[in-house]
Amino acid sequence: MESLAQKWQIEQQHWRAEGLTRSLEALDRAGNEGLHFRDACGRELLSFASNDYLALSGHPNLRRAAVAELARSGVGSGAAPLLGGERPVHAALAEALAAWLGEEAVLLFGSGYLANLGLVQALVGRKDRLYADRLNHASLVDAARLCGARLIRYRHGDPEDLAHRLRQGGSGRAWILSDGVFSMDGDVAPLPELLDLARQHEAVLILDEAHAFGVLGASGRGSLAHFGIEQPGPLLRMGTLGKAFGVYGAFVAGPQWLVDVLRQRARSFVYHTALPAALAAASLAALELLRDAEAERRHLLALRHALREALPQGQWLPSDSPIQALLLGDNARALALSARLREVGFYCPAVRPPTVPPHSARLRITLSAGHSTADIGALAKALNTALAAL
Repeated sequence: MESLAQKWQIEQQHWRAEGLTRSLEALDRAGNEGLHFRDACGRELLSFASNDYLALSGHPNLRRAAVAELARSGVGSGAAPLLGGERPVHAALAEALAAWLGEEAVLLFGSGYLANLGLVQALVGRKDRLYADRLNHASLVDAARLCGARLIRYRHGDPEDLAHRLRQGGSGRAWILSDGVFSMDGDVAPLPELLDLARQHEAVLILDEAHAFGVLGASGRGSLAHFGIEQPGPLLRMGTLGKAFGVYGAFVAGPQWLVDVLRQRARSFVYHTALPAALAAASLAALELLRDAEAERRHLLALRHALREALPQGQWLPSDSPIQALLLGDNARALALSARLREVGFYCPAVRPPTVPPHSARLRITLSAGHSTADIGALAKALNTALAAL
């Protein structure tokens, strides 16, 4: 019988043959800006892989807020939220987030992964039905599997397929699970149709707004604001502090009863160490900037148009967000294109299965307000040259 080490050596050989191996790389920031890095060879790279959509991670306001709270509260929170791990700044952040979104309450989590696991596990019963978009983020997929409910996956972004599956009915309560902006494709969920179906079938929609908050809609309030929806009905939302906010952490927003239930039943909240106070302070500073970042959001839209106009023949997936997916299909081709971009100073890693479906390897080009129009022009020129060579 083969040893465990032999089993994984064989697996790794298979991954290498298929162009699926992954590796960690420590990139050093080149200066205070969040988009410029230096690799181990000393080569400076402009990143098009960051989720720092509003370029806030290096903002001086966030740095000052974090340092001031660090002096007051220390580095780590030292305990779970229910065992004294939270400070006044946590409550201030939760209150500010709730007011920004027009919700009754917010509960903070250590990460978006923890928030999704806790939200679904606490609410969805084993006898319930959970309808999930096929391209949901891995954290939603894992949450759906772990909660024990009957999992029914519908075609990506297809309300008609969802409606067909909902009409088949079944026992328990119905839940609909979807990203707001899909992390690898960049497209926006058909939220009006999802909410209509939720009302018709007495279902509750759980929406992951990790890549929507800060980017879409007036004041960056996400998918609801993007579609101009005033009264969403049966909707619960999760957001992260590590993307457009430029910090780290996450939160769930909704009615007061939701936060009360999660505080008691969400295992990934009850048993996790509280978010460090310095990060809560930085997030509060980020929110003040994010709400008024209309110029930055317009700039992101202009960058998206510029990129697509400069590379009109590219196999772009539909997207109204800063996530621009250039479909290549073949793993080796995606890796080769990423390597050629690195040679001329651009960091844009290839994204391959299982992160994306088989035969849909791509470059996931993420735009930031920290990019200039000249940066987009230079990237497009490099892409055109590399694609022609390939």
